[in-house]
Amino acid sequence: MYLLFSLFAVSLSVIGLWKASKKNQVFEETPYLAVLGIFVWGDAIVFGFFWALAGLMVYLTNSVALMWLIYSVFWVVRSFGESIYWFNQQFSTITRNPPERLIGFRFFKNDSVWFAYQIWWQCVTVISIIASIYFGYVWIDSLKLG
Repeated sequence: MYLLFSLFAVSLSVIGLWKASKKNQVFEETPYLAVLGIFVWGDAIVFGFFWALAGLMVYLTNSVALMWLIYSVFWVVRSFGESIYWFNQQFSTITRNPPERLIGFRFFKNDSVWFAYQIWWQCVTVISIIASIYFGYVWIDSLKLG
């Protein structure tokens, strides 16, 4: 299963490279890949290879707990970066993400949507840190012999 996941992840990198270099669609959104932290095709180029390597490591170690640990630590880093991104957007004079283009705009009818995104990602960071502690414990415990 993890080898198939790795193959799938590599294919995402290849598609991302193609979309970026041939189609100039680096920033085309990929909402169906968000569970892997891939929000646009440019993300797929790097994260596809990352997830392929993660899948390979899990295959070689035969440790589901390791996969969950990698996944949760990934989201600690990714969500922390997203928190910083939206914090910067909130106070920037350059609008890279017009509020009306964001899904959250239906609830936050002005640039306060950036604040909402920032605190959403802060919540994801907290949940991911707690999950990382838990899965780290589970993984380390699974390494004990006997």
